[in-house]
Amino acid sequence: SQNDETRMHLADAVFGLAPVIPVITIERLEDALPLARALVDNGLPVLEVTLRTPVALQAIARIAAELPRACVGAGTVLSGRDLDAVAAAGARFAISPGATDALFDAAAQC
Repeated sequence: SQNDETRMHLADAVFGLAPVIPVITIERLEDALPLARALVDNGLPVLEVTLRTPVALQAIARIAAELPRACVGAGTVLSGRDLDAVAAAGARFAISPGATDALFDAAAQC
């Protein structure tokens, strides 16, 4: 369908920016920016921050605000509420371990 083609085109645009995409779990907010800078400075501008810690959304927001060269996104996005939160934090993409129709519907609203 056209929606599937659009999703694939958008995913290709993000994934084509780097040879690999580091998947990072940030436990301490103060580690977010130094880690992101080190990765971006060494040729990995696309960063996936997993939503597995209490500081994940803050980490995404900090990276997005302070390191514009980074294409920061969120991983482990499980719901429309998660999707809204990562978009508000400045994430440029979201990854889900299992996309449901409800999650696709929420993404269409972003």
